[in-house]
Amino acid sequence: MAGSQLVLQDNSLLSRIDRQIYRLESGLNLLGGIVIFLLVLLATTNVLGRWLFDLPISGYVDWIEQAMAFLAFLGVAYTQRDGGHIRMDILVRHLHGRALWFTELVSTLLMLLITLVLIYGSFLHFLRAWQNGDSSIDIDLPVWPSKLVVTVALTILALRLMLQVWGYLRALIQGGDCPVAVPLVEDPATLAAQEAQSVLGEDLDVQPHCDTEPSSRGPNS
Repeated sequence: MAGSQLVLQDNSLLSRIDRQIYRLESGLNLLGGIVIFLLVLLATTNVLGRWLFDLPISGYVDWIEQAMAFLAFLGVAYTQRDGGHIRMDILVRHLHGRALWFTELVSTLLMLLITLVLIYGSFLHFLRAWQNGDSSIDIDLPVWPSKLVVTVALTILALRLMLQVWGYLRALIQGGDCPVAVPLVEDPATLAAQEAQSVLGEDLDVQPHCDTEPSSRGPNS
């Protein structure tokens, strides 16, 4: 399953931290979108330049290769916050209350462990590229920025996962079906309604049956 899910908020410390980190994640996601836009302009300029003037952009492939890390990783924490990553939830959809939050807690802890290992490995790659002065083949672009952005993006993801571990632990202790600061598992009917509203350009107003209001989707939520 993939797609944005409801994330509830209240006035607790957990929810306030969630909103602050979400602003950072939204900014990185916006930056990733800007990179994609710039790549589109770069590709268009390269094609037109080659076609009209037989003058392609020098190092075009090098620029694309370095930009891949930015557009692939900058939005990873934002997507995790909104529950947008693809996952199998055939079993999870049938769980409720503490059984569901325990399952989510275990899976999030595993994700956090893997992310920490990736942070360590990506930082070593960045450090090696920085110290050795590694560069691209064609126009000698330094490769350390693209390696550093992976480490930074994964670090933000680790912060998000730690916050979700806190949220699931809180939900496990308190029980209930509507915890804050974690993406809620929605039934197929709710997801279908959200997708229909999104296609029609309407505001998403599908809410769970609980007293807490769902957070907005924008950076200021």
